[in-house]
Amino acid sequence: MKYEIIVVGGGHAGCEASLACARKNHQTLLITGNINNIADMPCNPSIGGSAKGIVVREIDALGGEMGKNADKAQIQIKMLNYKKGPAVQALRAQADKITYPKEMLKTLKSTKNLEIKEAMVEDLIVSDNKIKGVILSNGEKIYCDALILTTGTYLKADILVGNTRRREGPHGEKPSNYLSDNLKKLGFKIKRLKTGTPQRIAKDSIDFEKTKIEYGDDTYHTFSFDDKPNYKIEDQIPCHLVYTNALTHKIIRDNLSKSSMYGGLDDIEGVGPRYCPSIEDKVVRFADKEKHQLFLEPESLYYDDIYIQGFSTSMPHDIQEEMVHSIVGLEHAKILKYAYAIEYDAIYPTQLKRSLETKIIENLFTAGQINGTSGYEEAACQGLIAGINASLKLEGKEPLILKRNEAYIGVLIDDLVSKGIKDPYRLLTSRAEYRLLLRHDNADLRLREHGYQVGLIDEERYQKYLDKIKDIEKLKEELKITKLKPTEEVNNYLISLSSAPLKDGISLYDLLKRTEINFENIEKYFKFDYDDEIKEEVLIQIKYEGYIKKANAEALKMIKLENQKIPDDIDYQKIRNIASEARQKLEEVRPESIGQAIRISGVNPTDISILSVYIKKEYRNEQR
Repeated sequence: MKYEIIVVGGGHAGCEASLACARKNHQTLLITGNINNIADMPCNPSIGGSAKGIVVREIDALGGEMGKNADKAQIQIKMLNYKKGPAVQALRAQADKITYPKEMLKTLKSTKNLEIKEAMVEDLIVSDNKIKGVILSNGEKIYCDALILTTGTYLKADILVGNTRRREGPHGEKPSNYLSDNLKKLGFKIKRLKTGTPQRIAKDSIDFEKTKIEYGDDTYHTFSFDDKPNYKIEDQIPCHLVYTNALTHKIIRDNLSKSSMYGGLDDIEGVGPRYCPSIEDKVVRFADKEKHQLFLEPESLYYDDIYIQGFSTSMPHDIQEEMVHSIVGLEHAKILKYAYAIEYDAIYPTQLKRSLETKIIENLFTAGQINGTSGYEEAACQGLIAGINASLKLEGKEPLILKRNEAYIGVLIDDLVSKGIKDPYRLLTSRAEYRLLLRHDNADLRLREHGYQVGLIDEERYQKYLDKIKDIEKLKEELKITKLKPTEEVNNYLISLSSAPLKDGISLYDLLKRTEINFENIEKYFKFDYDDEIKEEVLIQIKYEGYIKKANAEALKMIKLENQKIPDDIDYQKIRNIASEARQKLEEVRPESIGQAIRISGVNPTDISILSVYIKKEYRNEQR
């Protein structure tokens, strides 16, 4: 049996990868250990968040599914940082843990060119360093032209609680015990990582009178650019806020030796997530903090489990009981599912090209937590890019490589392949040097053209995008030619807004540059018949025009460095006077350009100068 593309793993990366391949008309097989766990959300019941919410918008702009699916499943949605600038604003939704996977599975099953098979992949079929297929646990061989591994946390997975270690996946499933060892045999460098999840408690055992209620926004939002809101604001389910306290911290400190991570087990190899630490890590690392906030988040409309966001731990069950009951409001909380840590194998992502094809085996792509990332959104965007690029490779076309000034997806992948990882990688706004360009509002303006060119955006959606661009430019022109005169009424109104009165006539375009002025103010005198989405985009472009121009100018400098290509066959051992660490890192990553080389940890400006001179002079002489 043979397929054009096989995708191994049915998590968020696997779903996006298989949908992208099938929608690009490639015969695709999705192999998953348990069909009931497709698009599962084993940890937090949410989609989006800081930076991550922008990634979901980027996935949607490119033609992926996560945003559409999150809109179908959301039970509460918020715009984070809405009082701050647009560069850090991002959506976060509580997603129903029943609805989300159910809707994604429905989408997968209804997609042409896509089959789903329940099985466990144990080995790869490789010939002349090129992928040929997979071998299942029952010995069956299935052949393919390209393979995408999206195995999540299932490679030699161990569940850790106290001094116990169980070889199983997040829901007690059988993990993949042999695939990572076989990847080692093929030459891949494997790293052990770990992550964790908190307790789930019964809703009716919480004293909500002692908690602070957190509502969803009173304005409508969607992740997808194409869909209208399908919920009622008043029907959103609230979350609640509680805090740890001195007693909680004492219980944790007194029992650190019982935590898997702090002495409960001696053979822990995995490195945990720096930016999503366990509660033990928080108490130890931030010993001066009197309390840490925890969110009580509903998991579903169909059952009453409440997720304690921020309370991840690997303590024994009896200590977890004490910890939970020490929190005000949770004195009588009933734990329905105990917290645990999970340790698993991943590959070093410096073994990947920016297309997410491996450097070691041709036509083998990897995406998601196998690449050392954490989070549903980070996994999904990698799956989408791997699916697109596996398809483009088979079509004989150039891969889609998103630049750092184009998308958070570009930042994430470039960070992985250029810098590698020490712990599970989490996307943050601070990782993006051009984050003012990578906003929530303009993801479609940045990426929809790419989605159309690779064949994942249809004509109807593409025309809608073109119409939006026309409306934006048209409104900007109207604002430039429409003047407001300095009448007494106008000046009194401006003064009431704490804005300087006019001495001469001013274009509405220039007036909107004032911090305190928005469309609602100017429409007191002039009406503009455009959607709110268009007005919002124009307002941001006007108010941040100077900063955006500066960011674009900086990005152009970066692009020039990206265009300075490094030959594929360059021998770094021949470059004299380069630092030994830089030589080793350059050899490991084998950057495609001077721009990428600059971002490699351990490579300093002097090394870059020596490398540039070598390419221009000695390398060219060697080729003659």
